[in-house]
Amino acid sequence: MSPDLLPPTGTAQADLLTLEFAESPPAVAPVAGPRESPAPPHPVGPALPGSAGEHRLQAAYGTAERARRFYQDQVLDHLTERMVEFVGRMELAFIATADAAGECDSSLRAGPPGFIHVLDKRRVAYPEYRGNGVLASLGNISENPNVGILMVDFTRDVIGLHVNGRATVMADADLRADHPGLPVEMEKGRTPERWVLVEVREAYIHCRKHIPRMQPVGRSRPWGTDDARGKGGDYFGAKSVPAG
Repeated sequence: MSPDLLPPTGTAQADLLTLEFAESPPAVAPVAGPRESPAPPHPVGPALPGSAGEHRLQAAYGTAERARRFYQDQVLDHLTERMVEFVGRMELAFIATADAAGECDSSLRAGPPGFIHVLDKRRVAYPEYRGNGVLASLGNISENPNVGILMVDFTRDVIGLHVNGRATVMADADLRADHPGLPVEMEKGRTPERWVLVEVREAYIHCRKHIPRMQPVGRSRPWGTDDARGKGGDYFGAKSVPAG
């Protein structure tokens, strides 16, 4: 095992730790974990979604057959009509990106229902507004186009939707030239500065088992403000922490 790889802290037996970092899955059925039934090796190849790493761990933890059923029943490379309807009523989304070195960032995007626009069953686009100027997500996308979007309905159906794909940052005028129906003003003067266009590679459900049900309440949001209090101020006390 490479010295910079720490053993995982999950429930795998000690003799499976080497397997987790193996170059390829085993040729024989793995030993079942304490709560899993034995399963045959899971072939790694283009026929299955997901990464080689998840396939190895499915074999290590005895979940390969359950994973195969999920892939076959739930993972698509496009949006269904029900997914399109779901995206059209979402008011927030969690966006996961990583830079060229794999350093990750997760951010939140929000807007009126349908602020993520379905251009067709294989493409969605969401707007980018004036923010704190850091551009962490867009910077990551400029180095690594892979992006993960998670949308969750916390209030009505209590269910989630993953949309993973490859992203391109586009100027507002450029995307609008091809899609003139995009709104110019999203809400209370918010005007998109640019858009993130995502080509869908995977679309699948996030089960409701651990999603809390929430009740939305009205609030006044100071969109685009530079007022420190309106943005949350130094809520976590970061300014008083010495550098380094």
